[in-house]
Amino acid sequence: MQTDSSFTFVLFGGTGDLSMRKILPALFEAHRAGGMLADSGKIVAVARHAANRDEYLQWVNEHVKPHVSKDGLDEAAWTSFLARIEFVKIDLGNPEDFVQLRDAIKDLPGIRVFYLATGPSLFVPICHALASVGLNENARIVLEKPLGYDLKSSNAINDAVGEIFAEEQIYRIDHYLGKEPVQNLLALRFGNALFEPLWRREWVESIQITIAEELGVEARGDFYDNTGALRDMVQNHLLQLLSIVAMEPPHSMDSDSVRDEKLRVLRALKPIDPNEIGKVAVRGQYHAGGIRGSTVPGYATEAGVKPDSTTETFVALKVEIENWRWAGVPFFLRTGKRLADRVAEIVVNFRPVPHSALGASALRAGANRLVIRLQPNETIRLYCLAKQPGEGMNLASVHLDLAFDKFFREGQMEAYQRLLLDVIRGRLALFVRRDEQEAAWRWVEPILNEWKASTKPPKPYAAGTWGPAAASAMLAQHGTCWLEEEN
Repeated sequence: MQTDSSFTFVLFGGTGDLSMRKILPALFEAHRAGGMLADSGKIVAVARHAANRDEYLQWVNEHVKPHVSKDGLDEAAWTSFLARIEFVKIDLGNPEDFVQLRDAIKDLPGIRVFYLATGPSLFVPICHALASVGLNENARIVLEKPLGYDLKSSNAINDAVGEIFAEEQIYRIDHYLGKEPVQNLLALRFGNALFEPLWRREWVESIQITIAEELGVEARGDFYDNTGALRDMVQNHLLQLLSIVAMEPPHSMDSDSVRDEKLRVLRALKPIDPNEIGKVAVRGQYHAGGIRGSTVPGYATEAGVKPDSTTETFVALKVEIENWRWAGVPFFLRTGKRLADRVAEIVVNFRPVPHSALGASALRAGANRLVIRLQPNETIRLYCLAKQPGEGMNLASVHLDLAFDKFFREGQMEAYQRLLLDVIRGRLALFVRRDEQEAAWRWVEPILNEWKASTKPPKPYAAGTWGPAAASAMLAQHGTCWLEEEN
């Protein structure tokens, strides 16, 4: 893909973990591909932990380089990429330092993008400081999650940022929306006559969306203990994936058409009755256990975590959508830390045939299903039944692999690479609009409030398992189970 759109990409938090692992590697891959980034485009890192440009580039070589180009580093491309990078040392807490930033970028070409890879407490001060030196005009700003702690705090941040940047200037990023299989989900549904007629309550029995992690809280104990899995994963990633799966066909793929349909799904979520939360929501917390042969500690003993913490590290939910397409179809959402595997996937379980002349195996749940895996490997598989070779009519499960790498020579684009290119080119479709965010917070708040007031601790589960037994029991009540053994 070619572009001649020049840009100045200003990266706040230039020495942070996100910049090191995701943002700078994604920009490098776009640079290395050739033609994706304008030759005149510049990257301006902003941080206070480096003295000057040379010291910052030394940091980039030491910390960023190991995260790029899994198929081998192109040294010439890396050298030319470093030539794009400028550095400005400022203290984000000192608005007067932003004069230095203004002066450093005033002669750089193209659209200005400000990426806030910082804690949310700095979002508003940075925006005010940018406005104080006139850098908010004709610019784009990217906000990382978490955007607030609840609906009230989210609205406070959005109100403050909205006074400085117009809604069409604000890019609230959710990297799951940039993953290739999610893009292919849209293509499968809206580009083919095969799937869309089946994508409704008459043919779909249930849908599962799972984001499971093997890792614990790592060095983020302080942050996580004040956040929890519901805020960290459900309010944004899982509800965004649900809205993509369940949305109506947009009239086009322009930004507001797509986001309007996602918003309709979020507003159609069946409200949670506080008296029913125990039946449709499971919260858990991992105890000591084993991950791939290694013993790992329990959550309450992690650094930065209160010993008597009731913060949830696991959430499973039953969600219903109150519209004609999905009435009566349960959506099961699940996320957790220290689970048995690292996997993110969407499972669409189709209804069995109404009557089978081929035996009971044709009637079993899950015989026909579509599995869209987002990580660790990105695949889409369609499962169905076929006759086993030999005598008799014995059925066995087989699958069709949608192996895109065999059809397309170019490699798959990483989520952050796609989303950063969309920001530079002004494409908002894969970014979260404010009203979407408000609808998601409004739906999860009854659960947050009930768990905060509850005297019951989260249900324990051993690290290295698939979470509390109550999560499986919730699905068993609907005659189904979590899909946990796909390869």
